[in-house]
Amino acid sequence: MSASNEKRTFQDLGSFGQADPKTAREAQQRKAEKRSNLLYGTIAVVFVLVAVVSLIWNSNILARTLPAVTIGDETYTAAEVDFYYHNVYQSFLSNYSYYTSYLGLNTSESLRSQTIDETAAAMLDGAEAGSTWHDYFLNQAIQQMTTIQAVLEDAEAQGFVYPEGVEAQYQDSVASLEQAATASALSPTEYLRSSLGSSVMTEEIYNAQVLRMLQYTAYVNNYTDNLTYTDEALEAAYAEDSKLYDLVSYECVTVSGTAESTTDEEGNTVSPTEEESAAAKEAAESTANELLAAYRAGGDLETLAEGHDKATYSSGTNGTYLDDEVTNWLFDEARVSGDSAVINNGASNYYVLVFRDRYREEYNTIDVRHILIPLGESTLSSTDEGYEDEQAQLKADAKAQAEELLEQWKAGEATEESFAALAMEHSSDSSKYTGGLYTGVYHDQMVTTFNDWCFDPARQSGDTGVVESDYGAHVMYFVGEDLPRWASQVAYDLKTEDFNAWISDLGASYGAVSHNFAMKFVG
Repeated sequence: MSASNEKRTFQDLGSFGQADPKTAREAQQRKAEKRSNLLYGTIAVVFVLVAVVSLIWNSNILARTLPAVTIGDETYTAAEVDFYYHNVYQSFLSNYSYYTSYLGLNTSESLRSQTIDETAAAMLDGAEAGSTWHDYFLNQAIQQMTTIQAVLEDAEAQGFVYPEGVEAQYQDSVASLEQAATASALSPTEYLRSSLGSSVMTEEIYNAQVLRMLQYTAYVNNYTDNLTYTDEALEAAYAEDSKLYDLVSYECVTVSGTAESTTDEEGNTVSPTEEESAAAKEAAESTANELLAAYRAGGDLETLAEGHDKATYSSGTNGTYLDDEVTNWLFDEARVSGDSAVINNGASNYYVLVFRDRYREEYNTIDVRHILIPLGESTLSSTDEGYEDEQAQLKADAKAQAEELLEQWKAGEATEESFAALAMEHSSDSSKYTGGLYTGVYHDQMVTTFNDWCFDPARQSGDTGVVESDYGAHVMYFVGEDLPRWASQVAYDLKTEDFNAWISDLGASYGAVSHNFAMKFVG
């Protein structure tokens, strides 16, 4: 398990450009924003170590041999297409875990029988209202296959040598599949078919496609890592729309204008009438204006809010732009410290706002390597006697192992390269495949102890140490400082644009032709 609370990577092809949106408005906004996630970056392989609820369908051996789709000069069978179909489908469910019902997707029913409505079509790239969800995921799968093929052929043409982490990760994947199958008393092929609901999947097909995905990831990461921008280019891109990268500090009192429901004599809930809702909103506006006047007369906003049961005070030092009524006011170029106003959100709430400052984060991000030694498995539950003592011992054991590894490194070449090799061999973190490397780490991205070690003002390149967290013990190697935080965000967005243009150019000459008979066995 990673120590990172948020790790900016090039996102899954199946992520459809959004990562777990919290509201419909936010999801729609993110689709339109310039600062979108990289849509065609690292593909998250849907490993089947946890059983997947999906659609069971019947087929025969023809589906494993007849061509289902031809992309460029390469032909894929239904089983190979099915691998990517399930990958994009499971990625979608992961990203929209609690959001599927809003999009009109019922995961317990056949995807072939469900059509995409206008709401989902407006929010999902590539979705067409009236088409089936099956067709949508099938198209996404073919798009993913086309991209992977184009990239891998370019890698071959360029003579790209895949880093050793690719083979290491592939071997770990193969071993994990075999372990999961053994635990279920099944062969790997039987386990895959049971887990994915695919009667045509085989161990060989699954592993081959996993390897292609890992190779794809390695090549595109190499490409994006080599995209660099001058200070002038970063400043120019920042100036184009600085509010996307700036933060604001502010005070706010939210005054609720929602009318409350009541209960009738029989205990039934009675929704407020239109008149009651209008009155509640009018009262909220009046209260907000009273609070603003009292604040401008010298009152303390937090103290003033305490006198109203429908008023809630909050303050922030790192507010981000969301393109709504409140943040449009806060991020207005005309704002000066001390400005205050009452803003309505277009619905029932009113906000008393006080602007303090708008700024960009100038501190340098950092690059660091680490080796994660996880806690051993607990034999007791949290309610058992002796649980705390056992946890303390597990932490002590992990720390001792981490300190031993650090001493082993110091006794050797004691270089960054030798640390990376040690991470590849011993770390349980997924970053092991790149030698434990995290780049562009920003404040509070990592858990507290990890963060505090990295951002210690005295930290120097080559520093090492051991820190503890809830995940275990971390052997640390400080690589050095990276771009300022604001610049790293701008660079990420520039890389997004350049990467997507590169992918588009690579795939421009690739056409996909479906073969209807075999395609019936997909999904």
